[in-house]
Amino acid sequence: MKKILLIDDDPTLLHLLGEFLETDEFDVTGALSGSAGLRLAYDQRPDLILLDVMLPGMDGWEVCARLREMSDVPIIMLTAKTTEADKLRGFKLGVDDYVTKPFSFAELVARIQAVLARVKDTGSNSGYLIHGDVTLDTEKYQAYFREEALDLTPTEYRLLEALVQRKGKVASEQELVQEVWGKYRSEDTALVRRYILMLRKKLEKDPSNPEHILTVRGFGYRLGTGPLPKLEE
Repeated sequence: MKKILLIDDDPTLLHLLGEFLETDEFDVTGALSGSAGLRLAYDQRPDLILLDVMLPGMDGWEVCARLREMSDVPIIMLTAKTTEADKLRGFKLGVDDYVTKPFSFAELVARIQAVLARVKDTGSNSGYLIHGDVTLDTEKYQAYFREEALDLTPTEYRLLEALVQRKGKVASEQELVQEVWGKYRSEDTALVRRYILMLRKKLEKDPSNPEHILTVRGFGYRLGTGPLPKLEE
């Protein structure tokens, strides 16, 4: 049974939505404030979090940012705001999906199932991924470089994981944006360049002359060991 954490300051919605989700065989816990939600997220390790934007005190944006500091848990934002700027703000913080209020409970369940299925399809919830000097423990979301643990943020981890999964093949900036941040941000390739630089600072002896996270000019990035693949003319 998947665990859902619902963070919303509306007790009626918390009760009704909680009951509805439980009929779909989700294990639901509710929190009426951001601070309470953070404590529950830390203690219970839910499989997905439903997070309202308009919370008193610590709003949903801040809660989301703090969640991303400690966890890669999928987050669906519940919001009455529908502007593009608000959505971009959420995706920059690592939000997986948006549901606009008012919404039908059935639609929300469909979104939850889609996000959980997408997480499952990554194949990164058990075992190890290894390429060259990089090892990923996909149960603990811990990366190692030459057997030394790396201190990565959840976003840095997802980006490195996308490169490791390709086993040295080239990934375009557009592919990496969609895999790490979602399809709604496919045009924001500057994100990839910024995070590639941060990863290089943690992996490379000389980030300005990388030996591991390599740029393939005109194509994208690859995790190096061995020569570049030959391109047919």
